[in-house]
Amino acid sequence: MNYRNILAAAAMATFLFTACSSSEKSATLKEPSKERTADDDKADSTLLAYNPAKGDKWIADFVYNLHKKYGFNGNMLVAKDGKILYEKAIGWADYLHRDSLKIKSEFELASVTKPFTGTAIMQLVEQGKLSLDDDVKKFYPNFPYDGIKVKMLLSHRSGMMNYVYFIDDIWRKEKRDMKKGVSNQDVMQVIAEKKPNPYAKPDNRFHYNNSNYMVLAAIIEKVTGKTYADYMMENIFKPAGMKNTHVYSTTVYPKIPVDVIGHDRTWRYSVVQNFLDGPVGDKGIYSTLHDLVLFDKSLKNGRLLKKASLDSAYKGRNKAINGHFNYGYGWRMFDGDKGKKVVYHTGWWHGFRHIYVRDIEKNIVIIFLGNLTNGSLLHLDELYKHMKVPVIRKGAYSGSGSLPGSDED
Repeated sequence: MNYRNILAAAAMATFLFTACSSSEKSATLKEPSKERTADDDKADSTLLAYNPAKGDKWIADFVYNLHKKYGFNGNMLVAKDGKILYEKAIGWADYLHRDSLKIKSEFELASVTKPFTGTAIMQLVEQGKLSLDDDVKKFYPNFPYDGIKVKMLLSHRSGMMNYVYFIDDIWRKEKRDMKKGVSNQDVMQVIAEKKPNPYAKPDNRFHYNNSNYMVLAAIIEKVTGKTYADYMMENIFKPAGMKNTHVYSTTVYPKIPVDVIGHDRTWRYSVVQNFLDGPVGDKGIYSTLHDLVLFDKSLKNGRLLKKASLDSAYKGRNKAINGHFNYGYGWRMFDGDKGKKVVYHTGWWHGFRHIYVRDIEKNIVIIFLGNLTNGSLLHLDELYKHMKVPVIRKGAYSGSGSLPGSDED
């Protein structure tokens, strides 16, 4: 072989090596398919497997005490690194009929719905179907407020009033049907006609309220041409393997088809769904402990959103409270030292009270779904410390961000 042929052979070898390496890299970076396979279902079954005999004894004792001393009634779960450490259904699903809760009981998620709505919006942004800088008027020209952008709705910086209160006032004053559900589109029309006074100017301050996510759900419906329920089922629940998660609205269901009833503070009475259980996006998703674990998994493995979208959603968009607590796009969060990041959301609506915590760095999930709103979830500090995650309670920290009795800066 002459010198020229040797050079040609070397060049070809280099090309083939580079091509193979590039191909391998492309395969590594390839996004997970949203189409589920039998292997996906098998992996999910392994993730959700739990042997009560091997449950974490410390957590078991903690939950028993939370139930006996503070009256927690509901379902809870703690998982770490893809393994359920402890899960428990404790108490009544419906006190009136003495029906016990089951692990697979579906709860109205209340505001834990908001991370799902935020995920759907970020999906549409990825697809180029809308922009974070789009004005609401682009989708609803008769919307009465100027300068409210999608990103302001996501981060609760729109300055809007809470539709729950003014719709309730209007329905009572006009003696409308208090049982028949009102839809997102109905609320958008009422806002256009009544033009209720906003709370603040757009992008002026953080003001958490349900109007922001009710409007986002209405935008999802306008952009996709699908109901919020259908979009979520096709693009989030099914791809994530969430087989026991649904959107239920009183505009479709006169009686919500689940067995878990919300109870307000005491067992004296249950909370009956009414017209305010019609709008969705701010609430309206019903789910289980296990399906919330699968949602966490599907966010982490890129099945639902790209990493850049998640990073954007997990970025605080407001001034931190007590040095750590903030709100991004659909998520509350705790930002700690050295990049420690915990995203979470709470929920409180019509007899349900929850917290859904995801420690991104330590791969820990903590879920409490309650159907008795008695304040028991304010007593989880020792569990957080046991799991070595930040205490997710704003009142536990000073204004400077330090946790009393710790070495935290």
